[in-house]
Amino acid sequence: MILVTGGAGFIGGNFVLDWCAQHDETVINLDNLTYAGNLETLASLENNPRHIFVKGDIGDAKLVAELLAKYQPRAVINFAAESHVDRSIHGPEDFIQTNIVGTFHLLEAVRAYWGGLNAEAKTAFRFLHVSTDEVYGSLAKDEPAFTETHRYEPNSPYSASKAASDHLVRAYHHTYGLPVLTTNCSNNYGPYHFPEKLIPLMIVNALAGKNLPVYGDGQQIRDWLYVKDHCSAIRRVLEQGRLGEVYNVGGWNEKANLEIVHTVCALLDELRPKADGTSYSTQISFVTDRPGHDRRYAIDARKLERELGWKPAETFETGIRKTVQWYLDNQPWANNVLSGEYRQWVDKNYSTRA
Repeated sequence: MILVTGGAGFIGGNFVLDWCAQHDETVINLDNLTYAGNLETLASLENNPRHIFVKGDIGDAKLVAELLAKYQPRAVINFAAESHVDRSIHGPEDFIQTNIVGTFHLLEAVRAYWGGLNAEAKTAFRFLHVSTDEVYGSLAKDEPAFTETHRYEPNSPYSASKAASDHLVRAYHHTYGLPVLTTNCSNNYGPYHFPEKLIPLMIVNALAGKNLPVYGDGQQIRDWLYVKDHCSAIRRVLEQGRLGEVYNVGGWNEKANLEIVHTVCALLDELRPKADGTSYSTQISFVTDRPGHDRRYAIDARKLERELGWKPAETFETGIRKTVQWYLDNQPWANNVLSGEYRQWVDKNYSTRA
């Protein structure tokens, strides 16, 4: 079996769902159910004996050690992280505690467990750390995309905390021999994405008749990766990745934020036209940019393709259509997410930027 941390979040939840659909291997799912964790994402696994959910923190070394001793997983896949740049600007301490301190405690527990395995199990074991392209900083428009050897230049409390966690993972491999793998992904999108991020926020706001807030001039460029493609890349790295190596995972889809918003509006115009016949694009509203907003990210994923034969299955055009359709078909999920703290957060972040 495998242990997944942060498996009730957006990427982790999609990974767990895909894993249970494609493998007979049991998943132990450890998630603290903070604002980003949502058990409704995993509702289809409620009676599945191959999914064991445990509420808890990766920083709880005693709990992690108990889980490792009880279930004896062959791998740990670490998705657990505070991951929203805007939240890190408003409250950086949570990011330091989870992404740095939490990762340290997780690594310590895993190192102790791995050290006690027999030779065969020790050789087979893997610790896969899921990270972000934001650790590399920002690119100028004409600069080449990030490769795995690009210098780390994080520009937000979030990306700085993820960079620190990446360095810890690397250090545990080189110092202690822990068999680690790291993936750095570009911007994900797809089902079960929390509506504080760009694409789902645009969809739910558009359907609710609200403004579609776009930071600054909307020309910040990101490489967009469909979440299920990301999950397949992680599975491939877990299977055949070289120990101690970093693999960048991207979708080969560089798009400006404003272009993304117009694409979402056009799809909604087609799939759920407004009664008055106007376009959802009339709801676009430009708001004050966030501090230190990186201008461009781009991933060079050729190493992953060259070494492990992985390429994304979705183009942006196919992936974004699937994503918009999913939100139209699953509005109760989005509405439940938008209740309580989520609604308060969105209001807090955007009300002062008008």
